[in-house]
Amino acid sequence: MRDLVYYVAVSLDGYIAAPDGNFDAFPVEGDHMPVLLSEFTDAVPAHILSAIGMDAPLDRFDTVIQGWNSYAVALAEGIERPYAHLREYVATRTHKDATVDVTFTADALETVRELKQEQGKDIYLCGGGDLAGVLLPEIDRLILKRNPLVLGDGIRLFGHMAATTVNFDLERCRSFDSGVIVEEYRRSDR
Repeated sequence: MRDLVYYVAVSLDGYIAAPDGNFDAFPVEGDHMPVLLSEFTDAVPAHILSAIGMDAPLDRFDTVIQGWNSYAVALAEGIERPYAHLREYVATRTHKDATVDVTFTADALETVRELKQEQGKDIYLCGGGDLAGVLLPEIDRLILKRNPLVLGDGIRLFGHMAATTVNFDLERCRSFDSGVIVEEYRRSDR
C-alpha cells in the first residue's frame, strides 16, 4: 500500500503560510536547498524544475493532492498543472471546472483511501492546512521543513480541526547551517 506523505514547510510556531496564504517568508536559499532538491525533486512544481534544468525522477511520488487554495496559487500565475509530472488531484467542493489531467474531488478522504490501494509510488500531500486536517486519518508520514522563523498567525499545519491526538515516531532529523531542520515522522499506529 502507498503512503500519504505530508511534505511541507512550517514555521517554528506551526504555520505553513501567512494569513493571506503567502509563504514567501520561508527561505529558498541555504545549504538545505540542494539536499531538498535532490531528495524531494518529485515535490517541486514542474515550472520550477524546468527553470532550474531538472527533471523529476519520480522515485518518491507519482501522485499529488492539494486543496483549492494551494492550487489557486499556481492558477493565479497562469499555471494549470503545477505538478505536470505527477497525477494531480485538487480537493474542492465548490470548483468543478477541472483542467485537462487535473482531477477535482469533493471527497478528498475517500479519494486518498482509493489512491492508497493502487500500485505506485507514494502520494504527496502538498497542502493546505485544512486539507491536511481532513486527511489526518490517512497521513502515514510527515516530512516537516521547520524554518527558523515565527509567523505569529496564519494557516496552521493542520488547519482548524477538532482537538485530537495522533502519535508519530521521529525517524530522522537533520539540521542545516541555514537554520532549517528537516524532521521525518512515521505514524505510530501503522
